[in-house]
Amino acid sequence: MDLEVLIIAQDGFEPIYAKPGDAGCDLRSTHQLVISAGERMLVPTGVKIAMPDGYVGLVHPRSGLAAKHGITVLNSPGTVDAGYRGEVMVTLLNTSSEDFAIEIGDRIAQLLFQKVERARFVAVGELPESSRGESGFGSSGRS
Repeated sequence: MDLEVLIIAQDGFEPIYAKPGDAGCDLRSTHQLVISAGERMLVPTGVKIAMPDGYVGLVHPRSGLAAKHGITVLNSPGTVDAGYRGEVMVTLLNTSSEDFAIEIGDRIAQLLFQKVERARFVAVGELPESSRGESGFGSSGRS
């Protein structure tokens, strides 16, 4: 099933699926810039979208940029709510010790769409028991 997403994009910057079966479509930079080592930067994509209620756009890092250059999406995955109509911007973080140059048109992130459920919160005096209980990070005893 195809999800209909309305789009306004600068010419040549429309998100595309690189290969059949890809979950994410590529987002590209509309600006030439340099992200200094250890720094973060908000990168414009030239894309505005409108998706149906009940869906979310999730901005994920590109595995090649992360593995080869230490470039990741800072708030991964970034959330694009169904009601948002502004430009999709990507906060990139350079985790490496070298500056990283981005050229106009470079693929910088992936956009995935997912169906979401809205919660209806029910106030209670206590929560039911579970096997985990209140144990937090590292509570399983395994690395």
